[in-house]
Amino acid sequence: MFRDNGQKMALKARNGRQVIVRLEVNPRARRLILRLDEKAREAVAVAPRPRDIPAAAAFASERVDWIASQLSRMPETVAFEPGAVIPLRGEPCRLSLDGPGRRARLDVEEEVVLRAPGAEETFHARITRYLKAAAKTDLAEAVERHCEVLGVTARRLSVKDTRSRWGSCSSEGVLSFSWRLICAPPDVLDYVAAHECAHLLEMNHSDRFWGHVERTCPDWKRHRRWLRANGRDLHAVGG
Repeated sequence: MFRDNGQKMALKARNGRQVIVRLEVNPRARRLILRLDEKAREAVAVAPRPRDIPAAAAFASERVDWIASQLSRMPETVAFEPGAVIPLRGEPCRLSLDGPGRRARLDVEEEVVLRAPGAEETFHARITRYLKAAAKTDLAEAVERHCEVLGVTARRLSVKDTRSRWGSCSSEGVLSFSWRLICAPPDVLDYVAAHECAHLLEMNHSDRFWGHVERTCPDWKRHRRWLRANGRDLHAVGG
């Protein structure tokens, strides 16, 4: 019945809430997996092979109440629109269409205001570009500092719209980060940068790896707790 990768089905929980489940095939999966797509606000049932799709659908159906409960806990999306307030470096920041010129800029005189003058229909894109550029600047500074402490070199740094992880390090030394880290307090962004720089020495999460993290970011446990507790709120920024 469910043969197309990405096909969706609607389920109803006992509380009457309807939830959407997307059915996908991932050959790298070793078993049936149920996860949440926070951007789409739906569940994803993953099967290792196409023939396992019916089993994945049944797996999700048996857990529909859990899915409904998890989706209900997701924070409301904060759209990039004039007047909206988003977190920027851990502080409230109001978005505004008003301002001189054509480039987005940060005004911090009386309150923190990110001004992006121009056509309202492209406001979202201009705000996103500004935040991505700001994230890359802050992360580049943090990576340079941590690499110097650890005696390593990152080959390249990029920012992406990732949902499953805040950062990654490839075997070639390429570091990638979620641009939404610019919304977190600076110390949290700094911790994620330290984490990925430590992977340039240890591509694992061994005691030696955490020793490297602690050497360059001594308070990493507190920052990791913050990220685990508030990560969903960051993902809600910008839809």
